[in-house]
Amino acid sequence: MGIDRRRRASLALTFNFLASLLAVLALTTSYWCDGTRKVVKPFCRGPVTTKQSFCIRFNSSNINDTRLVQYIWETGEDKYVMRKFHTGIWFSCEQNINMIGEKCRSFLYVAPSNERGVLWLSIVAECLYILLLATGGILMSIEMCQFGNVIDGLKLNAFAAIFTVLSGLLGMVAHMMFTTAFQLTVSLGPEDWKPQTWDYSWSYILAWSSFTACMASSVTTINRYTKTILEFKHKRRNIEKNLKIKQNLLELDSPEQVWDMYISSVPSTAEELLDLRFFLYDPFFPRVTEPYAHPRPFPKPNRPILPACNGTVCPPTILS
Repeated sequence: MGIDRRRRASLALTFNFLASLLAVLALTTSYWCDGTRKVVKPFCRGPVTTKQSFCIRFNSSNINDTRLVQYIWETGEDKYVMRKFHTGIWFSCEQNINMIGEKCRSFLYVAPSNERGVLWLSIVAECLYILLLATGGILMSIEMCQFGNVIDGLKLNAFAAIFTVLSGLLGMVAHMMFTTAFQLTVSLGPEDWKPQTWDYSWSYILAWSSFTACMASSVTTINRYTKTILEFKHKRRNIEKNLKIKQNLLELDSPEQVWDMYISSVPSTAEELLDLRFFLYDPFFPRVTEPYAHPRPFPKPNRPILPACNGTVCPPTILS
């Protein structure tokens, strides 16, 4: 039983450590969502010999020429370039127009002003999620290193389960609030940021994987605590029952009272039934030779001691 409890504790601590690691990685990276944004190509600058596909070049140096404007509108999709972007809780980064490097800005300033409160709540909930998760992991570690009183270990286990469950709930709320804030930013955000296509990225997957590991850790911890409590209760009932039987046997004066006690007790397990069977087949114990009388629940009739049958134990007498 002790080895089984320690294995469950190690499993819960492993899930907790994995959830903490994934949560920190998700919070510190900016790949919760990624996609592309459609941007108009700028005019090319530099020598003509350099081939540039991300800008529009003209043969004439007169930019105000109406023929050049007509040429721009007739090129259709060729005047656009698809710039990749990725967004996290803290930053939103986008490729430069020359497709080399990227430019980042705070996602708090990208989000609409009336939705920044939701984003702030998401950030606070994510930080509390990691803090409570780390607290639960510390309590689990202390419990595993503690070899003293079992009751103290159970208290640590209970608090670790509470902190882990609360952290999981906060993590779920934080992930959902960020999802809502991002979708509202896509719909109501500034025109110079709105994406053409987008999808959830690997940081978002890490965040929900962290939540899954956190729930696995909390369920394992609660299961361990509940199973330990049930084992202690079962042992306590058995000890109390054995002490009660011994106390009753010490208080009895005659074999007839012992017989009444065993008749009145109903065996609850197979071992008790086997003990009662051997007790009834004892040749030195008096047997009942006549039925009980009603309404007295436990009568005490005259019970003569039957001799042994040919050196063997006589079968129990059938009551008429």
